Amino acid sequence: MAYKEWGDPRNPNVLLCAHGVTRVGDDFDIMARDLASTYRVVCPDVVGRGRSGRLRDPQYYQLPQYVSDMVTLLARLDAETVDWFGTSMGGLIGMGLASLPDNPIRKLIINDVGPTLNPAAITRIGDYIGQAVQFPTFEEGVQYIRTISAPFGEHTDEEWKKLAGDVLRQHKDGYWIRHYDLGLAVPFKAATPESTKQAEALLWRAYDAITCPTLLVRGEHSDLLTRETAQQMTTRGPRATLVEIPDVGHAPTFMHADQIAVAKRFLLGS
Repeated sequence: MAYKEWGDPRNPNVLLCAHGVTRVGDDFDIMARDLASTYRVVCPDVVGRGRSGRLRDPQYYQLPQYVSDMVTLLARLDAETVDWFGTSMGGLIGMGLASLPDNPIRKLIINDVGPTLNPAAITRIGDYIGQAVQFPTFEEGVQYIRTISAPFGEHTDEEWKKLAGDVLRQHKDGYWIRHYDLGLAVPFKAATPESTKQAEALLWRAYDAITCPTLLVRGEHSDLLTRETAQQMTTRGPRATLVEIPDVGHAPTFMHADQIAVAKRFLLGS
């Protein structure tokens, strides 16, 4: 598993940032740079994405594998405690880790995800994950990322190029493709109503086991984390503090100063 590291590698204050299902650790470059004077910031590419390896059996692209990988990463980092920022899938990984006995998570930020996931949003995400798209030019790739990631909200042209450049790579034949294993779609396609219901129950059980201070961030127009689920998360388990980001769907990118300030207030009290 590849990861980027910011700040003093000897700093015992570690912040681990985990990305969404088709994204990479580069998503946190701006926030990591801002926090690097306070934290040792670690931003991994979850297996199957970016610079990390691919799994031989795509059925293992699921939360138990990801949580296990993060336990191994934390051991490598020699971190006794860690604060966690997780966007979407990264938030679920954080929930899983924070639910374990004697876990190292001191503070937890869950960005636009919860134990109950809107089925329509899961279908939307599952539909595009496995599409083997390719683009003759980088500019066409940027336009594609802008389209499928429109719920991220308003960003400048340069920011969209950054968001696209992080998750696209140029094939040896010259065209551009997405920088992840298309096998990520396999578990989505294998899901049944029964398995989905079982997974939801397990996620709520994990959430209810969390005891650390928890911040829940929701995009105002999120189609993945409903307002009802978010409110429920404020009344059970760690009783998360809820902050809603206006004019954004799934999910806030935390590239902008006002969003980064939300994380800093919770993590640092400033």
